[in-house]
Amino acid sequence: MGEYLLSIWTYFATNILTQPAYLIGSIVLLGYLLLRRPFHECLAGFLKATVGYFILSVGSAGLVNNFRPILVGLKDRFNLDAMVTDPYFGQNAVDSGLMETFGRTFGDVMILLLIAFVLNILLVKFQRYTKLRAVFTTGNVQIQQAATAFWILLFCFPDLGRIEVLVFMGIILGCYWAVASNLTVGITQELTAGAGFAVAHQQMFGIFLSASVAEWWGERSRRKSGAGKASKKIEEMEFPGFLSIFNENMVATALLMLFFFGIILLVLGQEYLIESEFMVPGQSFVFYIITTSLNFAVYLAILQLGVRTFVDELTQSFQGISQTILPGAVPGIDVAATFGFGSPNAVTIGFLFGALGQFLMILLLIVFQSPTIVIAGFIPLFFDNAVIAVFANNRGGFKAACLLPFLSGLIQVGGSALFATWIGLSRYGGYIGMFDWASAWPMFTILMKVLGYAGAALVVIGLLIIPQLQYRKNPEGYFLIVEDYEKYAEKFGVHN
Repeated sequence: MGEYLLSIWTYFATNILTQPAYLIGSIVLLGYLLLRRPFHECLAGFLKATVGYFILSVGSAGLVNNFRPILVGLKDRFNLDAMVTDPYFGQNAVDSGLMETFGRTFGDVMILLLIAFVLNILLVKFQRYTKLRAVFTTGNVQIQQAATAFWILLFCFPDLGRIEVLVFMGIILGCYWAVASNLTVGITQELTAGAGFAVAHQQMFGIFLSASVAEWWGERSRRKSGAGKASKKIEEMEFPGFLSIFNENMVATALLMLFFFGIILLVLGQEYLIESEFMVPGQSFVFYIITTSLNFAVYLAILQLGVRTFVDELTQSFQGISQTILPGAVPGIDVAATFGFGSPNAVTIGFLFGALGQFLMILLLIVFQSPTIVIAGFIPLFFDNAVIAVFANNRGGFKAACLLPFLSGLIQVGGSALFATWIGLSRYGGYIGMFDWASAWPMFTILMKVLGYAGAALVVIGLLIIPQLQYRKNPEGYFLIVEDYEKYAEKFGVHN
């Protein structure tokens, strides 16, 4: 019986839970069924949400592949024996090292994922006590995090038995999913004017901290101006003369990427790109650079189209779930969903300034002869820093959208290099590398490694205190922002 149930779970996890497109489509289908919509509308909603997520995935994959010549080139061209900060490299590193280092198999990761996911749902179900509102639904991210978290707990408690490890880490990871995604509920509702979702990805603490710092910065700017004037947001800036071309998002992205990609590809050189088969002999080097740069704008536009396609369906359908199964809940979804809101140019600015921060920290690692040199993968480089800029711009304006991604870039590379070296993942060539896993998770690990079981208990208790503090800050609006955003906005004077 146990094997039969496990096979059912494995099938569900493999084909639905860890495939975000089908999971989002299934949530939409369930939501519309609970709302008693006609079946053809339920089916249409499922298809539209699923296809929309596939469109988003095409845009995301295109951005990653477009950046690949730079990622590979910087490593090969300068003979760097380096660890790549990337969720997929990190997952592969865990897979490679589990048996060799701890005598464990990657198969336990799926059971860990189940325990954590069920706990996340239970914490939201009992939100009257926990004050938690977000269900983490980004399945591919859950696998990456479950793998890295599994390694971290084994590093802290190498002698724990199989069941104990799964239960311990399931509780810690489930609390992290519920608490960290819950941190993004309010700021995402304000960014999207009540779209009804939270962020469930790899940088949720980073988003919340950046939004908080940006808000403080914005308020400070208003006080200094003496006229209650906030720092200008990117979308409010009008460039004069020939600079007015930057007022158009697609043009601005194309030009900025032409500058960014152009410099790096020129450094790599035509000969290297041909040898590595990124270019074919006889192909124009100039037009290769132009095409690579413009494709960034193309894939970003595709990604934003995917967001618009599925977010509306998810927002409407999730009301059925929040009214029946999980009252007051919101789905936590891929960070890319936020790129359809706020200033489109914030995405490009976040990427560029985050890259500057990462490249500076990589240079410092080389100069100070760090035992681990990092190659910045595109996923942390783009998705972390772009979303931080989107929220920072919304709360604090243009300057915040430049500085905070830059600081994030420093933290991503520096924190990942130190942490991955300490826990032993660097020697397998990869680490997840995104903001929370270069900042918050190292802190969790220090507590567990130094204090043992008491440290693990402190991590769980500390996480569960966070939503209580959020609730105490604004008890009247805390649940209202999810249940009736228009009423919340009117009551608390929120202007979008």
